[in-house]
Parts: sequence; structure tokens; C-alpha cells
Amino acid sequence: METTNPNSLEISSQFYNHAADLMLNQEKSAHEAKSSLISQGLSPENAAFVVENIEEQIQESKNERARKDMIYGALWFAGGTILTLSNIGFIFWGAILFGGIQFFRGLMNLNS
Repeated sequence: METTNPNSLEISSQFYNHAADLMLNQEKSAHEAKSSLISQGLSPENAAFVVENIEEQIQESKNERARKDMIYGALWFAGGTILTLSNIGFIFWGAILFGGIQFFRGLMNLNS
């Protein structure tokens, strides 16, 4: 008995859109989304495939956002520190603080 994963092209985009709407807009769990897809006539294997793909896309999007927060936070922190140390008469504590917070927020989001 050979098991194959269904091709995402074989599954209607209607099912993907419905599952994404449930998981993102209505904040339903993956199990609830899978149950809803099954009740709409999708096989349990295909429903699980759709939900897993959407979960992967959500996680990739969160990781990308976290990496951007880390980059921009590091840039703000470094820029504020460099300008403060350049002795031009100002202390750029706002940029340093904002950059540090943004960097660590991104780091925490990436690790969660």
C-alpha cells in the first residue's frame, strides 16, 4: 500500500481560502479548521494536508517578521550608539532603547 501526499494543485483554492479564513480571521484551531474542511467534503488526508500547509505558511511569515524586527532593531541600536559616542553633544537614548526593545522582541518571537 503506497501513500502519497496530495498535490496542492489537486485541492481547490476554495478549501485553502476557507481554512486560512478560519485560522487567521476567525482564530480557529487547526483541528477546528480540519473538521470544517472534512464537513465540506474534503477527505481527512487532504484536509490535514491543507491545514499543515497553512500552518507552515503562518510560521514562515512570523519568522520573517521576527527577523526583520531583529535587523531593524540592531540598526537603530547601533545607529544610536554610534551617534552618541561620536560626541556631537546629544545622547540618542531613544534610538538605543527603541532598537534594543525591537531587537529583543524579534528574538523572542523567532524563538517562540
